[in-house]
Amino acid sequence: MTIIGILASIAVPSYQRSVIRARESVLRENLYQMRQAIDAYFADRGHYPDTLEELVERRYLRGLPRDPFTQSTETWYTLAPEATEDGEVVPGGIFDVHSGSDLVGLDGVPYREW
Repeated sequence: MTIIGILASIAVPSYQRSVIRARESVLRENLYQMRQAIDAYFADRGHYPDTLEELVERRYLRGLPRDPFTQSTETWYTLAPEATEDGEVVPGGIFDVHSGSDLVGLDGVPYREW
């Protein structure tokens, strides 16, 4: 019984770490796909989308992915475009997207900053 307890105490943290790594991989892929869709939208239309749902409506995405840490499609944190050096603002509401999670990744960087 003691041997089983020792093996379990070794295996559980390793399992938990692998689950977090898997979620981080999903988050990276979701962010990559949404950023690709935002860039394609801008290339086609000359302005950024106003909402993430607009990417789905215009068929740049099949559906909004779920944030693997918040388990929701509603918690994505979006950033508006910044003004260029000459002060011109590119139209549209969403330039970039980040996770809405307050957790910190295994690399020490908060998911909100990925």
